[in-house]
Amino acid sequence: MSAIRTGICILVVFAVLAHGGVEPWSEAVLEVGAAVLLLAWACISAANRDLDLVWSPLFWPLLGVWIIGAVQWGTGLSMVPFLTRIELLKYSALLALFFLCVQSYRTRAHWRGFVWFLLLLGFAVSLFAILQHFTFNGKLYWVREMRYGGTPFGPYVNRNHFAGLMELLIPSGVAIQVLGGERRDQLPLVTLFTLLPIGALFLSASRGGIMSFVAEMVFLAILVILRRREKKALVGAVLIVGLAVVLVSWLGIGAAMERFASYKGLEVSEGRRVGMLHGTWRIFLDHPVLGTGLGTLQEVFPRYETVYDGLIVNHSHNDYAEALAETGAVGGLCFLTFLVLLFWKAWKFLVADQDARTLAYHAGALVACFGLLIHSFVDFNFHIPSNALLFLLQAALATSVLPLSTHRGR
Repeated sequence: MSAIRTGICILVVFAVLAHGGVEPWSEAVLEVGAAVLLLAWACISAANRDLDLVWSPLFWPLLGVWIIGAVQWGTGLSMVPFLTRIELLKYSALLALFFLCVQSYRTRAHWRGFVWFLLLLGFAVSLFAILQHFTFNGKLYWVREMRYGGTPFGPYVNRNHFAGLMELLIPSGVAIQVLGGERRDQLPLVTLFTLLPIGALFLSASRGGIMSFVAEMVFLAILVILRRREKKALVGAVLIVGLAVVLVSWLGIGAAMERFASYKGLEVSEGRRVGMLHGTWRIFLDHPVLGTGLGTLQEVFPRYETVYDGLIVNHSHNDYAEALAETGAVGGLCFLTFLVLLFWKAWKFLVADQDARTLAYHAGALVACFGLLIHSFVDFNFHIPSNALLFLLQAALATSVLPLSTHRGR
């Protein structure tokens, strides 16, 4: 299954570098890639006559959302069936990749490779983002014009979505440092791969991202205290934060904040966010059971808009409200079930983990999920395919057994 694991990582890298995978062509590549990997997994399993499926409890609520979308599209309940079909295809690709991740990552060695992949990805993307920031010429990758504007950082058109990516990548390195999840000779490399993403996150000047990162560190500290009941393990976290402050000061965060202040007019104001949230809530009240259909907010929202400013609202900047508007109370129940299962299952592993490396992997993954969930109160990171995919992969890690061998996993 190493080919499947490699394919998943390649698709993650592609989605991140393709501006988060938000354009039709990149979404198509992601969907085709997921289908090819699923077919390859089926062929490999058939050739080896080994169909030892691993079932994650998170499959149930995820399948529930898929069924809701299929019913909305198939029965005409969606107010814009075409958009629901497009969203359902994208969701199917994410669900397939989550399934393949659970099937192909069976041992702690497999997950260790995945964690190091995340660390390397965070370092590489952060290095590129910092270089682009200090040599920015108004174009993505220095060559691509932004026809619709934006507040770019790194490969993302929106700096808040870059911050969402960093929230998913940084906690793994911090957890390894705090909990001693690697050999001592490798900890300096982990520190380097962790510090640069923290510096890039602060340099992006995303308020939601910075607040979510702070929430992640507080949550990790709580987990460490509850799990180990000792405070000396937090010294590593304090050291990391101290080094990050030094790095951020050296990079010149003050100048970055002043520079991005010029972008404030391009971003959604707080009053506008409140208006969008109010309109989205009214959509839910008018369609309380199954919502208006996956992916339909952009077309439905204008009739609920209270203040018209000539701009198109494609997302409500609150993933929870948008989920309720598009899938209703039934979808909301599925999402709530997913969150309950995620934290309950992950906490059971954290309590039972005796090995420092296993504990660090589980804690880092859960903290990463927690950070993006906090950020989603003020943004729509779950509608960015790269960030949604990484969230699902981290959720799979947080709720997976990490045996030393495949035999023990079975």
